Amino acid sequence: MKTKLYLLSSLAVVVMLLSSCATRKDLLYLQDMEETKEYPVVQKYEAIIHRDDKLSIVVSCKNPELALPFNMPGQGGYSVDPAGNITTTPAVSGGDSKNKPGYLVDVNGDIDFPILGKLHVEGLSRNQLTNMIKKMITDRELLKEPIVMVDFLNFKFTVLGEVGGVGTYEVSGDRINLLEALAMAGDLTPQSRLDRIGVIREYGNKRRITWHDIRSKDIFTSPCYYLQQNDIIYVQPTAAKAQELDQRKSYIYSTILSCITTITSLIFLFLK
Repeated sequence: MKTKLYLLSSLAVVVMLLSSCATRKDLLYLQDMEETKEYPVVQKYEAIIHRDDKLSIVVSCKNPELALPFNMPGQGGYSVDPAGNITTTPAVSGGDSKNKPGYLVDVNGDIDFPILGKLHVEGLSRNQLTNMIKKMITDRELLKEPIVMVDFLNFKFTVLGEVGGVGTYEVSGDRINLLEALAMAGDLTPQSRLDRIGVIREYGNKRRITWHDIRSKDIFTSPCYYLQQNDIIYVQPTAAKAQELDQRKSYIYSTILSCITTITSLIFLFLK
């Protein structure tokens, strides 16, 4: 009898170890990348301007006083005191980009820019907008050799699903990839499906989801490897986790139903 129990216990331990090894293997990222092998970076990243983006646009030139009309106060550039003296003004400091002055892209994809008027910027990259403003200023002979700097002030993305910390995250600048975004959200959990990591992205008036398998190096060639403004990352839970959530919901619903039934019975007894 003791021998049978010993054998059964040993078999159970072996099964647990094997399942543990399989679980750890399933959690490995980029399993098909070979050590010391070089993989070319074939993707050129450019963040695209969308509606509701907040942009910092600073114009300067060799003669600072001539660039004054093109800049917002406090945005960085130049200012004139009551005596007519020109001084350099630093940009508003602080981590909260919402307090920094900038141009908000409206629902039509436009901004109102000093002197140049309404500009349609939706769908452009930073470089394209920079070159467009430079060309308009030069063609109208408003400034000679203008210098234009464009930056995002509210670049953000959202992470949902089976991660360490769901939420919306803001980043400085406009360059962040999918792996960095998952790290900011507390990384994946043992209940995450590594082959079902979706990125929901807006394309004009439409949305599209692209699924990724983080165990494969193919993630580097995905058009969603580098995030765009307002991307939503969704990490799907494993079947076991989903079943656990369903059971938890069923338990909550049954508990509420039981409480309602009990209260109803007590009311009937009280009214008799």
